Parts: sequence; C-alpha cells; structure tokens
Amino acid sequence: QVQLVESGGGLVQPGESLRLSCAASGFTFSSAVMNWYRQAPGKQRELVARIGSGGSSTYADSVKGRFTISRDNAKNTVSLQMNSLKPEDTAVYYCHVRLGLYTYWGQGTQVTVSS
Repeated sequence: QVQLVESGGGLVQPGESLRLSCAASGFTFSSAVMNWYRQAPGKQRELVARIGSGGSSTYADSVKGRFTISRDNAKNTVSLQMNSLKPEDTAVYYCHVRLGLYTYWGQGTQVTVSS
C-alpha cells in the first residue's frame, strides 16, 4: 500500500532553516509527481512546492527563493529545504502524491517559526 512518512519538522527561530523529508513506498516513485502542502491554523491547505518526475519544480510565490524541493529516486524520498524561515511559515507540512484517481497524504510534520 502507498505510504508517505514525513520527518524533520520542529521549532526554529525566524531566519533559521529546516529540512523536511518524505519517505515514499508502495508505488513507482520515480515516475510520480510529488508535492509538499502546508496548512496553518484556521487556513486552507495550500500547495508549497511540486517536483515532476524529471526534476522540474514549481513553488508558491510566498516561498520562492527560500524553499527548494528535491527528490532522490534511488531512496524514494522527496525533501523540502526551507531557508530564511518566517513566522508565517508556521504550519503542518504534508507530503502528497496523486496516482490516477487516488490521492495520498502523509501524516504531516509540524513546523513552528517563533522567537
């Protein structure tokens, strides 16, 4: 079965960095488009970054230039390097994949940016 397991969240101060990772299993990872979403309290879940099977990436305007998504097809992992973190980046971050008609989410990892 499809599994997505996130790790790497935590509490950091503004301006610091964090690296999130998502370990995927149960599907052909190398051919899948992988996404990172986030959901802040009281807000809708939003797409943060996407990486295609060939490595092309797109980002939400709010994180462009600060976040970098990458994938390791040998390890079936997708990562999100987050630099220059701001308090407004505080949210639960989710790994996501759509396979045909089905959508899968990880359990989420909390990122809190606060002084």
